[in-house]
Amino acid sequence: MVFRNQGCSGIVELESALARKGYEKRRISPAAVEVENRADAAVAKICVFTGSRQGVRSQYAAAARQLGAALVERGYGLVYGGGNVGLMTVIADAVLELGGHVTGVIPDSLVTKEVAHQGLSDLRIVRSMHERKAVMAELSDGFIAMPGGIGTLEEFFEVLSWAQLGIHGKPCGLLNTSGYYDQLIQFLDYAVDQDFLKPKHRSLLILENGPAELLRRFEAFMAKRGDQRFDRSKI
Repeated sequence: MVFRNQGCSGIVELESALARKGYEKRRISPAAVEVENRADAAVAKICVFTGSRQGVRSQYAAAARQLGAALVERGYGLVYGGGNVGLMTVIADAVLELGGHVTGVIPDSLVTKEVAHQGLSDLRIVRSMHERKAVMAELSDGFIAMPGGIGTLEEFFEVLSWAQLGIHGKPCGLLNTSGYYDQLIQFLDYAVDQDFLKPKHRSLLILENGPAELLRRFEAFMAKRGDQRFDRSKI
């Protein structure tokens, strides 16, 4: 596993701590970095937000493995929060086991607490939770929320609100495993009824029960919208 530092403070201390934990930092020239970044950008990636716990139902972990397999089968890389806990681990391991590419993005504060996954294709270490979300948005071509808690919802609704504001035009979807998001969908429909959410903005949210169906909807969305970049300067 290799990691790239995205400008963290305390880099010497952090690199030393990471080396003790078995991480390897690539030391490559700026020109090589640029070539690598262009190659990296050429591979479509889907960002998945999900829980740091696995939940009470075995269907949640099964869905994470199914989504991981579907991503690899359709040629997508995975972008996620870089953790080695809960459903985050399940989907990352599923992609890696099938030979797929996994990019993790994690704040340095969580790395030093040994939360980071040590077997990823690429680990981006950032300074803050805000920067984490911005980097994930830049790297990704679409966003999926699987079952999760407050962090999952906060991350997903931020990128959905960015779509509403026109900051990006990438697909945003919920994987509604075992009806996990049924009541959330009811709330959003109620928000439309009460005129706090416009129907056109409610329609930005793609909802499916199965991973393959959700990715097919994403592909139809992307084919219609074309290449839609994320402009970090607008947030």
